[in-house]
Amino acid sequence: MLPETRAGDEATVILQSLLCLLREKNILTRADIETLCDRVAMRATLADRDPLPCAAEASRAAAEEMARIGGYIGKQYGGKHRRG
Repeated sequence: MLPETRAGDEATVILQSLLCLLREKNILTRADIETLCDRVAMRATLADRDPLPCAAEASRAAAEEMARIGGYIGKQYGGKHRRG
């Protein structure tokens, strides 16, 4: 690992690529990505009460990153939004 690389950057690249691949193959829909964004955001909001413990700061960063990824995938691959 290069010294300027943050811990977790490798995992982020792999997960971003995996989400895009699954969307390209229509295994995940745009609605699935939106649901995933919401779930990550909910974990960030409720980090102190989450049954799967995680650091509050890390979960907030994950929610921001997931929103960014969701926005990119939505623009790149389109698809139907989930129903209300």
